[in-house]
Amino acid sequence: MSSTDEQGLQAKTDTPSGEELTSELLAEFHEANRDNELFASTEDPEFEFDESGLQLASKEDLAREQAGEIAFRSGAITPEGLIEDDFEKELGTPSDAEDNDESEFRDVAQYRILEVAGDDTYGRKVIVASACRLPPSSQINHERLMEYLKYTLDQYVENDYVIVYFHYGLTSKNKPKLGWMLQMYRELDRKYKKNLKALYLVHPTNFIKLLLNIFKPFISAKFGRKIMYVDYLHKLKEHLHFDQLVVPSLVLEHDAKILSAQKPSYPYSSDESEAAVHNPKQQFGVKLQQILQNYKCVIPPVVEICVEFLRKNALDVEGIFRRSANASVLKDVQKRFNQGETVDFDEINDVHIPAVTMKTFLRDLQEPILTFDLYQPVVRLHTLEEDRQLIEVQRLFREELPKENYIILKYIIHFLTQVSQYSDSNKMNTVNLAIVFGPNLLWPKGQANLSTIGHLNSFAAYLIDNYTQLFVR
Repeated sequence: MSSTDEQGLQAKTDTPSGEELTSELLAEFHEANRDNELFASTEDPEFEFDESGLQLASKEDLAREQAGEIAFRSGAITPEGLIEDDFEKELGTPSDAEDNDESEFRDVAQYRILEVAGDDTYGRKVIVASACRLPPSSQINHERLMEYLKYTLDQYVENDYVIVYFHYGLTSKNKPKLGWMLQMYRELDRKYKKNLKALYLVHPTNFIKLLLNIFKPFISAKFGRKIMYVDYLHKLKEHLHFDQLVVPSLVLEHDAKILSAQKPSYPYSSDESEAAVHNPKQQFGVKLQQILQNYKCVIPPVVEICVEFLRKNALDVEGIFRRSANASVLKDVQKRFNQGETVDFDEINDVHIPAVTMKTFLRDLQEPILTFDLYQPVVRLHTLEEDRQLIEVQRLFREELPKENYIILKYIIHFLTQVSQYSDSNKMNTVNLAIVFGPNLLWPKGQANLSTIGHLNSFAAYLIDNYTQLFVR
């Protein structure tokens, strides 16, 4: 067996070669496209797919693919993925019938193919898609799947967002048809692509790279630059809060096997976390009590500095807290805060930097402001009668939320009520603010999903709308 064969997961003996696969795929693609009947096609070529993730093309095929000019890349966040100039003037709000809509797609949602995983390190919503959770094609209507995909994205596309796609687990039994894939790309029009800042393809196989190359004539160069290949899960840590990602166990096991077999260099060590423990000025990624004790303060300096600047300069800024910001500036600001410096945001001249910095601080805490203990009571709150909800939240704040957490939460929510009062100009009403801050104020020790994210957002909105009644001490 050649070294090339040994590096990849082996296909079955009757699997076509890379050249045969390329030829058949192109033949199907061009034949259907020539007659403008790609979407009407119901048959795919009869390929055998290996059950480990469609590892079909040879290295020679990929070398020929990469020899030409190709839009896709690997490694870093795309520059235009940090700040979008043509920001939507009107920010959407979730439908009042959101729960009913979710029930409408229960037949698809039950498979948990899509999950929402909070925000990334730049303050953008993260949506996770897992191929291994696709049921056999005979058990799911792919048109319904497309409708559900659009329904899910509709809740977030008017803000900056990213998608993480776990490719492992796509097999001959559950793969959608080629025509469906191209139809999906076409139906997800500019509305969906504009604010998509990154599409991470995790554990990409030669097949998916080949497929993207075939679709290249239909994919804009700008969109192509947002696509990033991620070979190992740990490489996501540079851009995402890995602990909040919804990673299926099959994907975790597959990644462990790859790491064991190929032994890549691991770019993260315990040095960084150990340094945070020994650095008394550290504010990001540590326990709240550590900050309060080391700085001898009531409100963490990063929160107070961000809030006071935003209160004076950004209450009427359209889309405040909904826009992402320049990554290098954000990292520099975090570094300066972690060194105990006082950051002057007037010198930076970008109100979105303190807005994202504040969100990042909250999400990077080792335990959320509302604490892990309050997660289940908050998620169950919607089951109570309306008059009982107020009493229960007051009790949680009085009896279960630590006093220092309560004071900081009160400070933040009071500020958000002020932001919401300018919603006519900043487009940030209570619901929009709740979508942004819900997952940053509370999250579980494990993994969240679409249904619980909705409850967290509703709770954040409840806090803002009922501030004077809830924060009575």
